[in-house]
Amino acid sequence: MPRLFTGLELPDDVATDLGLMKGGIMGARWIDRESFHLTLRFIGDIDDSLAREIAYALDGVAARPFSLRLRGMGLFGGNKPHTLYAGVEESPELRRLQSIHERICQVLGLAAEGRKFMPHVTLARLKDPDPLALHGYVASHNLYKSRTFEVSRFVLFSSRPSRGGGPYAVEESYQLQGSP
Repeated sequence: MPRLFTGLELPDDVATDLGLMKGGIMGARWIDRESFHLTLRFIGDIDDSLAREIAYALDGVAARPFSLRLRGMGLFGGNKPHTLYAGVEESPELRRLQSIHERICQVLGLAAEGRKFMPHVTLARLKDPDPLALHGYVASHNLYKSRTFEVSRFVLFSSRPSRGGGPYAVEESYQLQGSP
């Protein structure tokens, strides 16, 4: 039974820049540079038949390439932060692509995603981090901006169940080229 999700890969130089920001927070489990990605739709553990249906349906997505830029740092988890992430500049094209993936999954019988789409790149999983170091890190990196990069494809990823995710494998890739 594969565990699947759709997402965007990052250009090597952007991933390298993020990788250079690792460190300085006790209790942080940093994500490997090769595993940085932006999730569009988490699908989960599904049977092979449904996986084939999803892969086939994604092949019909019509969307044009678009530009994207990472911006700022943030935390998920409120008063008990569990994830450190790089944010993403607002992008109507990204939101449209994500909503197409959401619709495909629902049409094929998956439950609607319960969380609002918050585009981000996970940098570290946190377990009892030092609050001063964590907030100092976010404050010192909050003005981060990646270069603007072109998104010309999306990917169907698989992963093995593990703590913190990864390593991820590209099962299929889909070029963006059609008319929306």
